[in-house]
Amino acid sequence: MGCCQAVPENSLAIVEQFGAFKEVSTPGCLCLNPCCGENMVGTVSLRVRQLVVVCETKTSDNVFVEIEVSVQFKALKESAYDAFYKLSNIREQIRSYVYDVIRSGVPKITLDILFEQKDELAHSVRDNLDKTMSAYGYEIIQSLIIDIRPAKNVVDAMNEINANLRLRVAALDRSEAEKIEVVKAAEADAEAKYLAGVGVARQRKAIVDGMKESVSNFSDSVQGTTPKDVMDLVLVTQYFDTVKDLGKESKRATVFIPHSPGSVSQISNEISKVGLMTHTPRGGGGQPPHLVPQLLE
Repeated sequence: MGCCQAVPENSLAIVEQFGAFKEVSTPGCLCLNPCCGENMVGTVSLRVRQLVVVCETKTSDNVFVEIEVSVQFKALKESAYDAFYKLSNIREQIRSYVYDVIRSGVPKITLDILFEQKDELAHSVRDNLDKTMSAYGYEIIQSLIIDIRPAKNVVDAMNEINANLRLRVAALDRSEAEKIEVVKAAEADAEAKYLAGVGVARQRKAIVDGMKESVSNFSDSVQGTTPKDVMDLVLVTQYFDTVKDLGKESKRATVFIPHSPGSVSQISNEISKVGLMTHTPRGGGGQPPHLVPQLLE
């Protein structure tokens, strides 16, 4: 062994004399006196190192998971002696403490909470490691939960639950949309029927006003006629208009009405009877008569 040794950058050299610790040397050229028993027995790296630990454990809802933890650590410059002499295998020591923290904390929580609180679990690993490893001359820079891997059947079950939940929400939204569509259609139909009723009422009012004016004008123009005569003539005219419309517009059925010029007076009498029936007051304990003119016989 030579008298001069090179100490790498960002490292510290441990020098012993006759097997006993003498000093910690900084990076650069290290001059030793072999005759006096001086020897560089090793170095302590001050660089940040990383250790990945995979730990298998079980949650409180009996789900086995693999948790992958990354621990970043480095040796303290002022504790180089402890870092070199107190631990022979720093990685195995850190691994053991990570196992202890993970296997004591995860069984207390469920799988869902584990996913939600993985940052808290990482902080717990860091705090426990930092308190322990500082006594050995090491500082824990950071600890991260890289991955949480449940069993494949558990992952498939969770995905199925999530898919069913989304399908349920989609079905509810679709049902709500159909409900709104039905309600709007019903409201539109009600409004249309209301407007149609208003239109029919106005139409009937216009017909009544027109008939009233026609009766008045005809009675004034033709001497010796009564309003009843005019109404009979109007009713007969409407009857023939109805017959004409049936023959012109009816496309799905054929209506046969036996009919001759001599039956006009009979038709007029029957229509008049219907008009009189509608004005007959109810009373006397008897039932109101119902008469349907047999126009189609």
